[in-house]
Amino acid sequence: MRKISIICVGNLKEKYWQEALKEYEKRLSKFCDFSIIELPESRLYKNNQSEINSVINNEGNQILEKLKGKKVISLAIEGEAVSSEKLAEIISKESDFGEVCFVIGGSYGLDERVKSLGKKISFGKITLPHQLIRVVLAEQVYRAFTIINNIEYHK
Repeated sequence: MRKISIICVGNLKEKYWQEALKEYEKRLSKFCDFSIIELPESRLYKNNQSEINSVINNEGNQILEKLKGKKVISLAIEGEAVSSEKLAEIISKESDFGEVCFVIGGSYGLDERVKSLGKKISFGKITLPHQLIRVVLAEQVYRAFTIINNIEYHK
């Protein structure tokens, strides 16, 4: 069975995001071993660039510890804008060679060291809350598996 994970900074606080994510976790269980790894968000004490860089670095260190041996796909605004079909193609290809791990950075962005480890994808130029993008990503991974398996959900 294919293995897919999402590493993300921060946790889902609102019940409606938690419930939406649980629904996609349940749906995905038919297609893959799916997991979410939540890492603690670093605190920002002063809102200056030096402090922001430190937060990104600290969160990057936490993420890097979890990525060993995984195919990394980072969500980044500068990444390749992908369609659902393209995401299905990427998942199909990459999961043949091991666990695929999607990475969502924290509020201040994702460490360049993480982004350099694999593919970078984007769901467009808009900025979405990290809680929402996690649900959108889970839905798109589910949609990708319906495409891969020729199940009618996609259209």
